[in-house]
Amino acid sequence: MPFKLKILILVVLNITVVSFVTAQDLDQQAAERLIRRVVPAHVQQFKVTAIPADNGKDVFEIESDNGRVVLRGNNTVSVASALNWYLKYFCHVQRSWCGNQMRLPARLPVVSQKVRQVTPYAKRSYLNYCTFNYSMSWWSWERWEQEIDWMAMHGINMPLAITGQEAVWQNTLRRFGMSDEEIRAFLVGPAYQAWQWMTNIESVYGPLPQQWINRSIVLGKKILERERELGMTPVLQGFTGYVPVALKKRQPQADIIEKPIWFFVGGSTAQLNPIDPLFSEMTKAFIEEQTKLFGTNHIYAADPFHEGKPPVSGDDYLTAVGKKIYEATTAVDPRAVIAMQTWSMRKPIVEAIPSDRIIMLDLNSQKWKGSEAFWGRPWLAGIIHNFGGNTAMGGNLNEVLARFPRLLSHKEETRNLSGIGMFPEAIGHNPVIYEAASEMAWHPEQPDTQQWLYGYLRARYGQLEPAVQQAWDLLLQTIYSAQTGVETFRESAICARPALTVYGASPNGALNSQKNYSFASLWTAVKLLTKAGTATKNADTYKYDLVDVMRQCLADLAIPIQARMGKAYSNNKQDSFAFYSQQFLDLMSDFDVLLGTREEFLLGKWLSDARAIGETTAEKDLYEKNARGLITIWGPYDSSAIQYDYSARQWNGLVRTFYKPRWEKFITMLNSEFKKQPDQRYQEVNINHRFRRPRNNANDFYRMISRWESDWVTRPGLITQTRPSGNELRTVLQFYNKWYPVAQAVYR
Repeated sequence: MPFKLKILILVVLNITVVSFVTAQDLDQQAAERLIRRVVPAHVQQFKVTAIPADNGKDVFEIESDNGRVVLRGNNTVSVASALNWYLKYFCHVQRSWCGNQMRLPARLPVVSQKVRQVTPYAKRSYLNYCTFNYSMSWWSWERWEQEIDWMAMHGINMPLAITGQEAVWQNTLRRFGMSDEEIRAFLVGPAYQAWQWMTNIESVYGPLPQQWINRSIVLGKKILERERELGMTPVLQGFTGYVPVALKKRQPQADIIEKPIWFFVGGSTAQLNPIDPLFSEMTKAFIEEQTKLFGTNHIYAADPFHEGKPPVSGDDYLTAVGKKIYEATTAVDPRAVIAMQTWSMRKPIVEAIPSDRIIMLDLNSQKWKGSEAFWGRPWLAGIIHNFGGNTAMGGNLNEVLARFPRLLSHKEETRNLSGIGMFPEAIGHNPVIYEAASEMAWHPEQPDTQQWLYGYLRARYGQLEPAVQQAWDLLLQTIYSAQTGVETFRESAICARPALTVYGASPNGALNSQKNYSFASLWTAVKLLTKAGTATKNADTYKYDLVDVMRQCLADLAIPIQARMGKAYSNNKQDSFAFYSQQFLDLMSDFDVLLGTREEFLLGKWLSDARAIGETTAEKDLYEKNARGLITIWGPYDSSAIQYDYSARQWNGLVRTFYKPRWEKFITMLNSEFKKQPDQRYQEVNINHRFRRPRNNANDFYRMISRWESDWVTRPGLITQTRPSGNELRTVLQFYNKWYPVAQAVYR
């Protein structure tokens, strides 16, 4: 055969192989269905085609051809990312958690020069266990469908997928002698499952109704089907030996040890010793039952002894644990890879698993430094940003854009960096941070922060006007500046348990501080935003941002007003105390009204979504109890509890029915103290625990208020608004005019 002919045949064969691989990776129909969901009126103006990966890396291209926009990619997520890039940078539109701005022209803009983007990151992960409850507890399939499309358009290809785990546990435990009644008593309420799957709790706010378990199977299957259809590789749950305490009775021969109570929440939990023969049997049953229900992509999340101590001390035991988890898992699924969070990692466990069978998830990109980049294991660099669903604006935008490229450029130190991830405890806030973090999947180098922000704003509002640009320049210098880390700890006195001196609302949290930025300067940002033109003001995204900045202004103003109130009492100035306490309560009333203009800030929607899932009154009441408890006292009442106010959410309805009544009770108590002699009056003495917040049993007032908080959680049928009310712009202007003079006086 002539040499040239051989070469030609080889080239044709190579093209055939590449086309086959591409066709397998790109589901063209799935990509077209996503386009139809996102831009239904323009679907005919797009064309989807496949291209090969770029040296094994995901890639997309955008180009115009014969009046159509061509989206090319080596897989479906790449094509979805191309769509998002085109919509953002050519059409200047945006879909987000906090409003949509989708004003597209009838004819889509032409791409004058082909765009080609290659990601340096093979894996792009998303979701923290906590996200499934702090944000997603009551989501319908329709809301999940929107989120999965958002994930694909933002380059996510390795999401955590734990919806339906309760059914896996039920089927598994049935095989080991437990009754359905015992199993449902072991399973926590629907708002607390994240911490059960992280092995921290059992039974809290349960028993779990069978109706919920059945629903979770249907929903979990839909989620996984769509994620796989779009080319994602979901991470499912692995087995690490966490078992019900009640299993000790059913399996008395097994080495099952009760563990200490986690953060004073609920009762004990139990750990099956991985060395015990039952461990392999349960691993096999668990993965078999999970695969029957949900299939597998061969990646299993396994985080042994999360936020807790192993039941046996010593490295030899930990090595045996890691080896047994790996051996038991791969005995069932020979292709299994362990995905391990680095929050509570232990070196002997990690090193006992072969390096090609584990991937480490560095949730906030901090643990790699002290572990020789996880002792050579593949790992993902992550961003957490939010804890518990707190509502504050903030986060170092420049660091979000710089973190991943910086790690990428230090390959000798970061070693087997294999990808990136976003691991927030909650979502639905600060959309600019998550747009930045996710877009970095397609940037090997850091873009200019200010120019990137301007591109974001053009898409968010449809155009970028001078006044709006000036407002966001100010926000970039304050709320989103380098004065703080990526994570936000900016609480308000409004959400804090009442005290004369308030340090913060949540465990590990803190009141916002003028060290972060000048509180007064945010009022200028509000004024600038109100100067936007009509087109911008009509954008739902603008309305959210305007309310959010005003919300931050009032939340920050509450801090010095409360401090003056406390100081007036301590200095025996009754008139000043009366003035500042009334001003503080008045601000909270207006704050509640402001929050009521946006769906994103409605307690009523959170509660009504929970109740809507229940079929009986008992189920509805249980789900509402879960919804209330998670965002306030966190778990069942305990005199030593410390998790209360962890979420510290600034929500309409929550301010009016929970935060403000707490402060009113405190102020009423202090007013009554003025009738006493000065040396007999209430004083704050030894009231705080290690998080510098008043303990449940600190004194008579806190014993009363902690019981009142617990009663609030268990009282079903609270009526708060479930839909937004009022005009955002008019409401913001009203409260700006009312409170700006107060702010000027306070900050002066």
